[in-house]
Amino acid sequence: MSVIASVLVSAISRRPAAPRGPSQAFSFRTASSHHVLVADGSRIYDVDAGFAQALADAAARGGPAAERALLASLGLLGVPAIGTSFDAPLVNALSLAIAQRCNLACGYCYADGGSFGGEAKAMDWEVARQAVEGLLDSIDAGGRASLAFMGGEPLTERALLRRVTRHAAERAAQRGITLNFALTTNATLLNEDDAAFLAEHGFTVTVSLDGEAELQDALRPTLGGTGSHARILSRLQPLLSRQVSGGLQASARLTVTTRHHDLRASVEHLMSLGFHSVGVSPALHSRDGQLALNAGHMAGLLAQMTGLAQEAERRWLRGEAYPFGNLMAALQEIHRGTHRPLPCGAGAGYLGVAADGQLNACHRFVGDDTAAFGDVQQGLDQAARSQWLSERHVDRQQPCAGCWARYLCGGGCHHEVQHGGRQACDFIRGWLAHCLGAYVRIDHARPGLFD
Repeated sequence: MSVIASVLVSAISRRPAAPRGPSQAFSFRTASSHHVLVADGSRIYDVDAGFAQALADAAARGGPAAERALLASLGLLGVPAIGTSFDAPLVNALSLAIAQRCNLACGYCYADGGSFGGEAKAMDWEVARQAVEGLLDSIDAGGRASLAFMGGEPLTERALLRRVTRHAAERAAQRGITLNFALTTNATLLNEDDAAFLAEHGFTVTVSLDGEAELQDALRPTLGGTGSHARILSRLQPLLSRQVSGGLQASARLTVTTRHHDLRASVEHLMSLGFHSVGVSPALHSRDGQLALNAGHMAGLLAQMTGLAQEAERRWLRGEAYPFGNLMAALQEIHRGTHRPLPCGAGAGYLGVAADGQLNACHRFVGDDTAAFGDVQQGLDQAARSQWLSERHVDRQQPCAGCWARYLCGGGCHHEVQHGGRQACDFIRGWLAHCLGAYVRIDHARPGLFD
């Protein structure tokens, strides 16, 4: 057997787990061989057909316990990489909701038009300053931190964005901290000066776009009801022209709704504009219920996603560009052997700051008291944060605890699970299964590509 994705011990895993009964492995096949993913540690092994069959037989006869015993007999199970508990890590990333208002009226917006269900408002300088200084004061010299600007539409508060950025950059430099900046924007207000400023400070910029003109205009109209596609395209060039050599990277994010019948066409439209990468995310929770995807839509979404992945694989093996961000991210995580007890950094290394200074698990929970951990004025409520994280450990979630994909998935987006349940589980497993096969095929055909 040859390991092609090595163990990477999670930085927040602390204590070994007691033996338990969930699925320990996932078998899959490519044209070259049989393969097994060992869930704990996210390790992939090339195996022969006999072992693949023995593993399947063990699982069928004796369930997870027999499966585990077979893996252990070959030395494929050691000290568990994922512990049953962990210490809440240092917060090294914040997103600032500097504008809880928006100039678009997207029907699926999780932020209820940017206001998060309350009155439209903007963050004041003192709240932003306290947030930035609280973040940087917790980071040791030589460390790294990230600061993102979100909303609503953050460019409606352009002056504050620039003031905060300059202040944060100056304070980080004084303390010897590497500070990364990010912006999520609808790009309707973007201008030449904005692009120059973002490039100067090395921003990673995500532009929310939903595809071709007809889709974009229907899904993301202005508050006045007019389309936004042409306006955005007329403002993108100063941003796109400054990518990489100009100091920034720009990606597009498409929110998949029930109206996306040809996802590949929409994604390739965005690719043609010149973005560094294009990623998609399903609308599983929407204020307009007719736009939200439900469990019945997941098979169709998976088919469209794997179609895009297959095209990306074909292009990459020919040495061509095809910047499908979802596949790129998944394969990089598989290559690193990523495994985790949580789906993301929400509430862990990353917090969202509401306009009034409340600290929340992430930008999607702004203003939500179910995921609130103090505020920038009084400080972070570490006890509340630790309790919230502990309750969401993937081994404490059902049906996650028995799923072979649990440590690659981490249990799914906290916000989506809270508001829409676990309707995407089969989709996630199907997507990860496809990505595992793609990883093996590409790694065999182009060794070193993921390095």
